[in-house]
Amino acid sequence: MELAGQNGDKRGGRVFLIGAGPGDPELLTLKAARALALADVVLVDDLVNRAVLVHVSPSARVVEVGKRGGCRSTPQAFIERLMLRLARGGKVVARLKGGDPFIFGRGGEEMLALRRAGIEYEVVPGITAGMAVPAACGIPVTHRALARGVTFVTGHGIDGAAPDWKHLAASGMTLVVYMGMMHLAAICAALLAAGMPPNMPAAVVEQGTLPSQREIIATIATLPLRAAAEEFRSPAIIVIGDVVALAHSQRSEAPSMERAA
Repeated sequence: MELAGQNGDKRGGRVFLIGAGPGDPELLTLKAARALALADVVLVDDLVNRAVLVHVSPSARVVEVGKRGGCRSTPQAFIERLMLRLARGGKVVARLKGGDPFIFGRGGEEMLALRRAGIEYEVVPGITAGMAVPAACGIPVTHRALARGVTFVTGHGIDGAAPDWKHLAASGMTLVVYMGMMHLAAICAALLAAGMPPNMPAAVVEQGTLPSQREIIATIATLPLRAAAEEFRSPAIIVIGDVVALAHSQRSEAPSMERAA
C-alpha cells in the first residue's frame, strides 16, 4: 500500500488518519482495512466499532483514546503528543476514528500537527454517519423534488456558539446535525423561531447502522418530546427536512411528500 507522504522519505514512522465508518463494521473501506493491517499501534476512538479491529495485526498495540460528548474523554492535546511520539519512534500509527476523520472528527487538527512536525501521513476517508445513518432509515439527504442540497452542522460547538439557525432554516437544505442530542429541544425551538414550519419532518436516529438502531420520525415541533419520552441518547444523528417524509419507518407521524407539493 503506497503512502502519500510529504517528502518521500520512508525511513521514519508514519501515520494513517483512518475513518472507520458509521458503526456497521462492513462499512469499513478496503483501504482502511489494509492500513490497519500495516499498523504497529492503533489509537482508537470510543465510537469505533471494535469489530473492525479484526483487521489489525495480532502483534499491534491497541490504545484506547476515547472521546464522547458528555463523558470523560482523553484530551486532544495528549492524543496528538502520543501520535507524534510514536511516529518519531519509527512506528506505523493508525489513528482510527468513527465516521470520516475530516467531518467533525478533529482529523484536520491532527493532520496539521503531523504536518508541522514533518511526519508522513495519509488520510483514509470513511463513510460519515451524516450520509449513512439517514440512508439506513430510507432517508435520502438530497432529492431533486425535495432538497437542493444538504448541510452538515454540529450541535456542539467548541466555543459554545450556536449555528446560524435562521440562515439554515431559510436555506431549503436538508439539515443533518451531529452531536446535537443534548441541545435537541433548543435546536428545534431555534428553527421554529426562525420561521421553519412546525410540521417540517424531522428524525433522530440512535446507534445508526447497528443492530441496536432506533429511530423516531416526527416533526420539529414534536421531536424533542418524543425523543425525551423514549430516552434517546448519543450517539445519534438528527435529520431535518422534507426528505425525512420518505423514511421507511412505520413509526412515522411526519406528513407524506404532500408537504413539499
